Amino acid sequence: MKYLIFFIFFISINAYAQQVDIMLIGVSHNYSQYPTQDFSGIHNKIKKFNPNAFFGEFLSKEDERLVMDYWCKQDNIKRLKMLMNNRSIAAALLPKTIDSLKKLSLSNPKDYRVKTDLAHAYYLNQDVANGHYQFWQVFNNLQQTPDAELESYVNKLLSPQLDTTGRSMKRLKTSEYAFIAFPMMQEMGIHELLPMDCQDYDLNWGASWAAFDTKFNVFRKDTTTFFRKELKFSLDKINNGYEKYERIEKSSKNVTEWLNTDEASAISASGDFYLPEMYNMANFPKEEMLSKIHWWIMRNKGMCENVVNRARKAGAKRVVVIAGANHKKYMQDIFKTMPNVRVRNINEFK
Repeated sequence: MKYLIFFIFFISINAYAQQVDIMLIGVSHNYSQYPTQDFSGIHNKIKKFNPNAFFGEFLSKEDERLVMDYWCKQDNIKRLKMLMNNRSIAAALLPKTIDSLKKLSLSNPKDYRVKTDLAHAYYLNQDVANGHYQFWQVFNNLQQTPDAELESYVNKLLSPQLDTTGRSMKRLKTSEYAFIAFPMMQEMGIHELLPMDCQDYDLNWGASWAAFDTKFNVFRKDTTTFFRKELKFSLDKINNGYEKYERIEKSSKNVTEWLNTDEASAISASGDFYLPEMYNMANFPKEEMLSKIHWWIMRNKGMCENVVNRARKAGAKRVVVIAGANHKKYMQDIFKTMPNVRVRNINEFK
């Protein structure tokens, strides 16, 4: 008996210690305003990395049910009600329905009606990540091979033309998932996108942001003459950074590679958190700013923990993590503190 206990303990320690190798890609959530992008370099790096899993910036279906409110909760509820009206499936039947549709889809991958049904079931199960993956495959096929009958079926069941806010079907079409994650997953035979987002602190984040803005607006008006020049210098520095950011977004065909540079990360951070040298200026709302930073780090910490824990649970040793570019630097720094985790951003790969 003691050997059995030791064996179980040894296995659990090994599972915890499993090395996780992470390719981190900071991305734009909307590529529609950029010049036509060349993603071939990123695609080739992903293929060489040969990941076991992809993680996206979505809540798990369990977390979606538990988190009572966050920035796109109402949008998700609206979609859920709409799709239930289109075709109702009892909650108790959803797991079995999804399993059945997954098997049908795997046995006949060109049956896009089945993929539409599977997208619908995933959405009803509050698994937005995989609802989107299935919908994208249908949408992508329709772009390449128009089919009026299939398009009519999609419109009646999924109503994509009405899902336009939050992490919507409309937003999906020009997102990082449409151009990076989903094409690679499809090519590599990876059938589900794993969720990593953490919205446990969204209300705290929003409250901190509002408190900071209120005091900062007063600070800008009341700053003494002595500090006005210093404040203008700092704000000009931030604005100059964003002007460069925008120039690159308007001219480059490799925006994603730019977003993963240290320079881009610093400019992005200055938009949310200004410059550290401003924090000790007289009357600057430092406490509120530090609160903002705290809750932002807590969200990113939760995202990193979700990636590592879920990768180990799935037995995935090489994973691609796709997150908004303003998360990249924070997540990379947090991953580097985690035992048995190796993290590299996309620009570190050859």
